[in-house]
Amino acid sequence: MFVSAEILAIVLSAIGIVLSLGTSMFAGLAWVVRRIDSVEEKLTARIDAVDLRLSARIDALAAETTEVKIAVARLEGPPRHLYVSGR
Repeated sequence: MFVSAEILAIVLSAIGIVLSLGTSMFAGLAWVVRRIDSVEEKLTARIDAVDLRLSARIDALAAETTEVKIAVARLEGPPRHLYVSGR
């Protein structure tokens, strides 16, 4: 069987194009995944920092709320009983 040089050149160039496109797509996808991982690490660190500050503020607020409840209970005190002297 005889294959002309033009057909062989077309087949080889098609294989080359497919390989180069596949390689470039793989490299591009790898770059995107690496960038996403980088952003995710930065975002996780930022969220953790904000979470620590918010936790501290919530704990302080809970302590203040408890103190306010105690102060209100002291102000109200037990119900006062009114004793009326007998006539």
